[in-house]
Amino acid sequence: MKKISKTLIFTFVFVLVMSQFAYQPGEAVAESDNLGLKAEAAIIIDGETGQIVYEKNADKVLGIASMSKMMTEYIIMESIENGKISWDQKVKINKYVHDLSKAPNLSNVGLTEGEDYTVKELYQAMAVYSGNAATVALAQLVSGSEKSFVKLMNEKAKELGLKNHKFVNASGLNNSDLLGQYPSGDEDDENIMTAKDTALLAYRLINDYPEVLKIASIPKLKFRDGKEYPNFNWMLPGLIFEYKGVDGLKTGSTDFAGYGHTGTVIQDGQRYITVVMKSTNKNERFADSTKLMNYAYATFKKEKVLPANYQVKGKETLSVVKGKEKDVKIQSEKAIELLVENGGKDNYKTDLVIDKNKLNEDGKLTAPIKKGEKLGYITVTPKKGEDYGYINGDPVKVNVVAAESVEKANWFVLSMRAVGGFFGDVWSSVASTVKGWF
Repeated sequence: MKKISKTLIFTFVFVLVMSQFAYQPGEAVAESDNLGLKAEAAIIIDGETGQIVYEKNADKVLGIASMSKMMTEYIIMESIENGKISWDQKVKINKYVHDLSKAPNLSNVGLTEGEDYTVKELYQAMAVYSGNAATVALAQLVSGSEKSFVKLMNEKAKELGLKNHKFVNASGLNNSDLLGQYPSGDEDDENIMTAKDTALLAYRLINDYPEVLKIASIPKLKFRDGKEYPNFNWMLPGLIFEYKGVDGLKTGSTDFAGYGHTGTVIQDGQRYITVVMKSTNKNERFADSTKLMNYAYATFKKEKVLPANYQVKGKETLSVVKGKEKDVKIQSEKAIELLVENGGKDNYKTDLVIDKNKLNEDGKLTAPIKKGEKLGYITVTPKKGEDYGYINGDPVKVNVVAAESVEKANWFVLSMRAVGGFFGDVWSSVASTVKGWF
């Protein structure tokens, strides 16, 4: 047997050691990307139900830049709904907002110091052309100062269920761009969120205030200064990356955040919300959004995976005590529709969960029971494959209700049952005793 050379041994040990560093779980490769996206994070959700059908690094905290303005939009819409402000309300432009509106290299419409602009004009400048100074003016209107408004933004984020976020200003700019008047954080701070939280914010915005899409879908804004400002969402009709059915929602870019895009699109009644974060250039974000939308429409279809009045096999009834009937039929209150991957309609299982508070110690219902009374719920989960769940975190479920009413039995019937039960027990005891004789 020949001796192994020292060089060969060293080479083997070196390769073995270096192989330990070749793959690091939890980094960018931790989540596969079968769509070939260039963006660092992305997500697709059903615009109606919030069902997630695809995600890539969706829980990674990144800069959101001007996509932050969706939170400002939400608060403005809520303030209008509550009567705190109105679309026609006049806003007088102060020196700081005027100076910010003419700062170089920032997206802005020109705002004249001392001049009055309506809330609607400023909102359109913010939503269409991502006007940063207009955003600050609206924040000051609602809360008195941008600092107070930022506090409101973070409070609203928690209220809406956003889990990983930090707002330091209303516009999404880097604080260093705010002419020394940044409202929160450090000089170089920026707003941050995850793709999942960004999608949730967009979901709440367009579902709570669907009218925002009328403004978000304006391809070009004609402002009072006589200029025409193009929408930065180039996927809108007539723009560079036009995509059928796109009607929103918001772009954003800074050196820290890279290029991001929150899009919303509707075709044949099916709406999707897409988010891409930290693309390396402005064109790439729209190319990735296009891939997401193409994937969603080509791969998924809304299907009825559970019909209304569905009864779980072997669990069609629940036992009832003190009722005219000894059991009651139970069924799903309504159908469940899901976005299902092509050919996967039968890839779902159900699980019946009965409300324990409705049952006695013996696991039975107590009469009276009304038809339609909620008794529990049915969950639906895929038998195999990826299940991303819903953007709000809730599982897929539908109420289980009584299919019929069961009235409470009167005292005579209950007495006869008790007597019958007594003699039944006696007879069973006698029968068992006699059987034991033989």
